[in-house]
Amino acid sequence: MGLNKKQKKQIDVAKKKIKNFQQLLVAAKAQPDDPNEAPRLESEIAKQKQLIADIQSEG
Repeated sequence: MGLNKKQKKQIDVAKKKIKNFQQLLVAAKAQPDDPNEAPRLESEIAKQKQLIADIQSEG
């Protein structure tokens, strides 16, 4: 079965979050004010990618 509208919207939002987190990660690596920022952003990216994979496996 394909993905429903809600699942497609969730994937779209997660992809936008990943894109935003990746931009923040580049900035955090370029100017490391907070040493915990880069690992936190990498963790958030991984969570969003896992969310996308979970939604796709459901559908």
